[in-house]
Amino acid sequence: MDLRPSREAIDGGELPAGRNAALTALFAAHYRRLVGFARLLINDQAGAEDVVQDAFLALSRRWGKLRDPMSAQAYLQRSVVNGARSRLRRSYMRQRLHLASSPDEPSAESAVLDRAQVSQMRALIGELSGRQREVLILRYYLDLSEAEIAGLLGISTGSVKQHASRAINRLAARLEAAP
Repeated sequence: MDLRPSREAIDGGELPAGRNAALTALFAAHYRRLVGFARLLINDQAGAEDVVQDAFLALSRRWGKLRDPMSAQAYLQRSVVNGARSRLRRSYMRQRLHLASSPDEPSAESAVLDRAQVSQMRALIGELSGRQREVLILRYYLDLSEAEIAGLLGISTGSVKQHASRAINRLAARLEAAP
């Protein structure tokens, strides 16, 4: 029998009493989704797991300072976005300074056609500006509303709409032009 609360219970406004129980419930409900989200942002599975673990560690340290424990999920999402940004900045600086960094290679067992399609889409998404990429991932991967994205990124809903529209138009144009 699984005594952990379901994701629906947590999303519905119920967290167990106590920091450890609440963190355990949040981890069980959101870890995989947050890792997938971070993976899309930084294109590195191990790095994504590190970013999410760091977000949970930071939440654990700040648990007593949260005004509303139900805001923990939003805190985790913001922490993942910020952690991914930091990791991307460090990676960019390593590349710029010509320090060693290894590309993320998919496994040999991956199907060739799927791999080509995924690689093409990742490349196209990678060409978007950071903000456009974040908006698309938050919207279509995490299924957040425009208002939630605006709050998470600290921009207006109009800016969210503008970034999403420009990103989609750019992706569509690039896909049409692809052979």
